[in-house]
Amino acid sequence: MSDYQSMDKNALESELKNLKAEYEDYKAQGLKLNMARGVPSTAQLELSLPMLDILKSDSDCLSVSGADCRNYGILDGIDEAKALFAQMLGVKPENVFIGGNSSLNMMFDTIACFSENGVAGEQPWLLQGKIKFLCPAPGYDRHFGVTGFFKNIEMITIPMTENGPDMDMVEKYVENDSTVKGIWCVPKYSNPDGITYSDETVKRFAALKPAAKDFRIMWDNAYCIHDLTDTPDTLLNLYDECLKNSNEDLPIMFCSTSKITFPGSGVSALAASKNNLDVLKSRYKFQTIGYDKLNMLRHIRFFNNYEGVVAHMQKHKAILAPKFELVISKLTKELGDKNIASWHNPNGGYFVSVNVLNGCAKKVVALCKEAGINLTGAGATYPYGIDPNDSNIRIAPSFPPLDELAKALDIFCLCTKIAAIEKLLDK
Repeated sequence: MSDYQSMDKNALESELKNLKAEYEDYKAQGLKLNMARGVPSTAQLELSLPMLDILKSDSDCLSVSGADCRNYGILDGIDEAKALFAQMLGVKPENVFIGGNSSLNMMFDTIACFSENGVAGEQPWLLQGKIKFLCPAPGYDRHFGVTGFFKNIEMITIPMTENGPDMDMVEKYVENDSTVKGIWCVPKYSNPDGITYSDETVKRFAALKPAAKDFRIMWDNAYCIHDLTDTPDTLLNLYDECLKNSNEDLPIMFCSTSKITFPGSGVSALAASKNNLDVLKSRYKFQTIGYDKLNMLRHIRFFNNYEGVVAHMQKHKAILAPKFELVISKLTKELGDKNIASWHNPNGGYFVSVNVLNGCAKKVVALCKEAGINLTGAGATYPYGIDPNDSNIRIAPSFPPLDELAKALDIFCLCTKIAAIEKLLDK
């Protein structure tokens, strides 16, 4: 019998004894394997190495407008970079602001700007007392880290569904509570579930009637072109839908090349309405005279155009797809008939989200750590690090080579079985 929840006590104890013996064998190997964060592998980084040869001491460093990219100026980025990111985000170039290497930095700056300067003519968030931010979960831990940094922001967990955040809850909070100022979203291949928001979900976001004039949707489209299959998900264009509802001030959209070229030296961008950009630029003009235009130019000349970016992502797909296939294969083989875990099979993105038996996630992560497997901490995918069911674990398969990934997954599945049986025996 394979279904652990149908086994009697003697059968479970016998299975547990065998699993623990196997676990001790792994521990004795002194392994050091990492599935903690969505870090591109060395092979992925090497795809972009030719970009380092594009600008040399004798290179023409002028943008298409004739600006010298070696010098000061152009607060919102060179025109050709804005045009490229406009295609990635599905907006017009005049709606784009180009930043440095980190879109997370731009998200933090956006929250800081609205906290200190306000938006939509409203008081700065810091002067409004306690305010709320909606946090779809499981979600991206660094989003929660940003809002958690601002002590007047209370984070509210919104459950994720197969179609995106629970929109009934979102609408109830946003349209009836003026202290709700924003929501975090990873709309395509969400971190960590890999869910792409349905057309209906996007349309409901665009049609929101917030009680607060300064409510904003933080639309982190980090994986907008990170497809893993030949049948990728499609995401409805939020900005277009907002325009239809005269709600163009609602979204602030983000993306970057961090997982396309070099995470340490990529290019980030945000897109927003003119009203939002005017507020954000009022902060940025004191913060910087302009971001790294040579890096923008280097990226543009490497890709040439949006089609060049898409072609480059096919090379990433060739490296990443086998790793994701291995994850799903291992989970299915080792846990598929045990009735102790479930997971999503994403068509893109960087993670596989696994829900183990309730009350077991922390135990699984601890067991893995003892065996030399580094995972994202249990609870990290929820605001304040508190997973109410202690069940969600985020697997990041991108960095390890296939042989190491296979061993790490074997140990992960083994630890999941051990934790589940111990939980069932405790009952």
